[in-house]
Amino acid sequence: MPASVDSASQNSAPFVDQRPDGPGVSKIDPSDPAAPMYRLLAKMRSPVTLRDLMIHPVRTGYIGQEQPLTAADLPKSAAELYPKIGVSEVAVPSPAGRIRCQVFSPPVSNPRAGARPMMLYLHGGGFTLGQSEDTAYITSRIGAENAMVVVSANYRLAPEWPFPVCLDDCLAVLQWMQKNGATLGGDGTRIAVAGDSAGGNLAAALVIKARDEGVSPPQATVLLAPITDFFFEQHESFERLAPLGIVYDTAFIGFIRGAYLVHGKNWAHPHASPARADLRNYPPTFIATGTADPLVDDNRAFAQKLRAAGGKTVEHFVREGMPHGFYFFPGIFEQGDEAFAAIAA
Repeated sequence: MPASVDSASQNSAPFVDQRPDGPGVSKIDPSDPAAPMYRLLAKMRSPVTLRDLMIHPVRTGYIGQEQPLTAADLPKSAAELYPKIGVSEVAVPSPAGRIRCQVFSPPVSNPRAGARPMMLYLHGGGFTLGQSEDTAYITSRIGAENAMVVVSANYRLAPEWPFPVCLDDCLAVLQWMQKNGATLGGDGTRIAVAGDSAGGNLAAALVIKARDEGVSPPQATVLLAPITDFFFEQHESFERLAPLGIVYDTAFIGFIRGAYLVHGKNWAHPHASPARADLRNYPPTFIATGTADPLVDDNRAFAQKLRAAGGKTVEHFVREGMPHGFYFFPGIFEQGDEAFAAIAA
């Protein structure tokens, strides 16, 4: 299906990540014997449950959302740094509806070179917040420095849409890219997947999910401080760094784990915790982490498991003292520049 074509019903519906009717939203069941008290609570406060109430301040306190910032407060934008990168949108059809994706296209320097490799990028935000615009610097830079067409997907978020919904959306976008890459100037047979933090989890897990569902998996993965195992407490770096963390702290990590994985039994599911999957024949993988990141031991363990499973190319890029997300903003850390250079190498 061409990028701009969709069914009439899908065109009139909101994008999947903007639908408010997810199964994770609290609803009062009229047949529940406790319903009379719940209705009273609904009149006294809104939302009724704490899990619904907590997501609003989490989202509104996120980067750039409802914050009174001036241009002087912020680093240069992706558009300022990479003015030659074309940015467009496509609505990817899926069984659940339309998935809004941004496409970051570097200029074509050699028209005879043919279709360019592609990357599916999955933004972070703890599975509960964020959008493709938040990672425009990362996707623009990767596209520019690697001559790749980067498709950044806006998957559905928890708690409204818990596991495995957002991963289903990611798989739908991957399959669409494989079939329609040429419409974006890309090669649908050469697709890498990348993501930061929670998006890194989705990127790592997408390889497993695609393989398990008979879909051709991505040919390479770029994982920026990914969550690879939801049993966080097993790692010393988490126990030492998360309690007083600034970007990633114990309270936030506990919240997102409960929002995304409603049932504790899913913590060990290989599509949720890819470190617990069969990692044989996993594609070449690049992982970037700082030693001040609570996830550094998680990432070390994942790299070791990939190598033990026979991974031919596994690079764990580690920088001393760097926090979670040290690659997220331009001009802050030279180690962030080093990470992007390593990706392009």
